[in-house]
Amino acid sequence: MFGPGSDNAYVTRLGELLVARGGKKFYTRGPGPKWGEADRRATEAFQLAQGWKGRGADGLPGPQTWRLLMTGGGKDIGGSSGSGGPSANATGFPGRGSFRPGQSNAYVEKLGKQLVKRGFGKHYLSGPGPRWTEADRRNVEAFQRAQGWRGAEADGYPGPETWRRLFR
Repeated sequence: MFGPGSDNAYVTRLGELLVARGGKKFYTRGPGPKWGEADRRATEAFQLAQGWKGRGADGLPGPQTWRLLMTGGGKDIGGSSGSGGPSANATGFPGRGSFRPGQSNAYVEKLGKQLVKRGFGKHYLSGPGPRWTEADRRNVEAFQRAQGWRGAEADGYPGPETWRRLFR
């Protein structure tokens, strides 16, 4: 699925996940379906952030790299923690993996209730619940835009800074 010659939706998704985890600086234009040097360099940076060396940080995503990206686990590029570690615990942020399509957990409901409390619940038809929906994403995006964030910074998916500002 990945590497030179690859051209598919998984490459696009990989790039999107890497951008969300701090890899934006590697892309001169948005991630796309054709594998490129930006994908390799961003993947390598993510792998190095995990403390991997040698073949573990070869810039080609294997099962462990993909799993961490899909679940929001491990460390972000630049060293901040995604779902665990001191920085996440200090803010109470549960990790990006908690806020993805198909996820259902108490954090989604807690986020939704706080969005409503702060005046960013207009996209809910019946109120926030434990299942992540497009309404949650749109409400988070509205909150992010109210912070002055644009583009990839206002993608509607909470990260540690969105969480911190929402709950302060």
